[in-house]
Amino acid sequence: MKHVTAVVFDLAGTVVDHGSRAPVATLQSVFEAAGIPVSIEEARADMGIAKREHIAAILSRRLGHRAPDSEIDRLYADFIPRQFSCLRQYSDVIEGVPELMAQLKTRGILAASTTGYTRPMLEVLLEHAGPQGFQPDIALCPDDVPGGGRPAPWMCYLAAICLKVSPLWSMVKIGDTQNDIVEGRNAGMWTIGITRTGNEVGLTAAEWEALPDKAGVLERAGMRLRNAGAHYLAGSAAECLPLLEDIEQRLAAGERP
Repeated sequence: MKHVTAVVFDLAGTVVDHGSRAPVATLQSVFEAAGIPVSIEEARADMGIAKREHIAAILSRRLGHRAPDSEIDRLYADFIPRQFSCLRQYSDVIEGVPELMAQLKTRGILAASTTGYTRPMLEVLLEHAGPQGFQPDIALCPDDVPGGGRPAPWMCYLAAICLKVSPLWSMVKIGDTQNDIVEGRNAGMWTIGITRTGNEVGLTAAEWEALPDKAGVLERAGMRLRNAGAHYLAGSAAECLPLLEDIEQRLAAGERP
């Protein structure tokens, strides 16, 4: 697979934290404490962007306008310790991801990750995910780029610079949120949307197994990611190797994302 140079993974819901539960649980607890209860759907609507902006987006929908910075900062200050307190609980690497990482290494494909978490939060996740088999060559967060996080492409651009790979169309972004897909498209990359393990389904592995209407849930999740611009869909990152091989064939034929 000589034409695919690198894969840029999201974290929660894509390679760790089946169902992307950590940020939702924390956001709900923060807003509950502030006397503004939010539903799971509200908490998930803007998933993938930097966490301070995520809080701002939820407040804006409730108020009908952007909240004062002082109010956003107050909730964000409460969010940080709450998120740290539960990150380790939600740091399990998703089944099949270590095997995919080994396959990428065998093929000479580099791996990066981008996230909406802060640098200290990212380091906690990497500390726990590494021994489980997820060790990207570079891991980036919104704090690392001057233009902010998703859906802007800056973290993807920085990943390419750090990995010393080009052109951007030789890279693939894999993520479970609409903002992941838009980030990858804005960067000029191929994109793969993750359904079953990610934010758009929002279930733990056990909850997924107990779900009766799996096909309907996957269809709705896939439609939202397709509408965001995903070139491909996969239930899990573990299922992406055949898709990367298909991208390789399309690149060899002269196609571009």
